[in-house]
Amino acid sequence: MGLGSNPGHPVPLGFVFRSRAKEEKAPVADKATVTDSKQPRHPEAPKGRPTPKRSVAQSQRRSVANTSMTRKEAAKRQREERRAALERQRQALASGDERYLPARDKGPVRRFARDFVDSRFNIAEYFLPMAVIILVLSMVRVPELQNAALLLWLVVIVMIVLDSIVTGFRLKKRLAERFPDDNRRGAVAYALMRSLQMRRLRLPKPQVKRGERP
Repeated sequence: MGLGSNPGHPVPLGFVFRSRAKEEKAPVADKATVTDSKQPRHPEAPKGRPTPKRSVAQSQRRSVANTSMTRKEAAKRQREERRAALERQRQALASGDERYLPARDKGPVRRFARDFVDSRFNIAEYFLPMAVIILVLSMVRVPELQNAALLLWLVVIVMIVLDSIVTGFRLKKRLAERFPDDNRRGAVAYALMRSLQMRRLRLPKPQVKRGERP
């Protein structure tokens, strides 16, 4: 019988072609499903890329381990270099070596300021021992000694202020004469802070004697 001889049950043409197309695509999908199930994706492999071979994965893990070791060695080397730099800086503070001094102490301007202060007699450098004496006198329960301690404290403060003013004025003038084109900012304050320290405790160590002209 022909296709048109069965009027009671007509078969649409679209159904015939659609069924044939589905049957052709089904085996392909089944093959793809089977293939994917047999080769599960490696957890380290990115999506859409094939699973790396065992040798490749081992080499990658070995390279990561080598990289971490290199970082540890680099950190250890940095610590050793930092320790060596601090040791050189400590020796430079004792010897006055300009190459390894901290940034705040480097330069001819700061060196001249240090020498200017170290060559003079400064009242401020005896501030700490005098403060201890005044404190002890003020703790004694004798009105005369307490009044003397208060008066001595005022005298010391006034003398330190006057001496610092004179030192700062003279140093500023000498710096302007010696270093007219250099940056002199902060040098006077740097010298005055140094004058508050006892001579034997100053860092960098004094390189000139008292009375020696810098």
